[in-house]
Amino acid sequence: MNTMIGNENMTKVEVRSSRGRKVAYWAVTLLLAFSITLSGIGQLMRMGGNIDLVTDIGFPLYVTNILGAWKLLGVIAIVLPGLPRLKEWAYSGIFFLMTGAALSHVFANDYGDYGFHVILPLFYAALGMASWALRPKSRRM
Repeated sequence: MNTMIGNENMTKVEVRSSRGRKVAYWAVTLLLAFSITLSGIGQLMRMGGNIDLVTDIGFPLYVTNILGAWKLLGVIAIVLPGLPRLKEWAYSGIFFLMTGAALSHVFANDYGDYGFHVILPLFYAALGMASWALRPKSRRM
């Protein structure tokens, strides 16, 4: 049995698969957006361990303003509808920001407890890649 959705014939399995993909996309994307938003706000307000996190690896404190603002702008670009080219830039920005953070901590020999300073940004990078890969056609170029 086929069901009409848009201009395409889709089986029930394809419809379920499409819904599952959409649910997975939004679950991953909202987790990414929430995490990056909290991180960006923390950096802008210099809350928690953000001061030590940056200065312990040799970066000047003003970097928190730049990184925090970029994170918030990236989240806005990813979550808002439309603007597919901006979304591509935001996803790549989050990937480079997070992998750069992990590598900065590695090169500074600052792994944190149980490698937390490396594992967490790599987890965020993986969330960004998953969100990018799962995004619906309406959010692609």
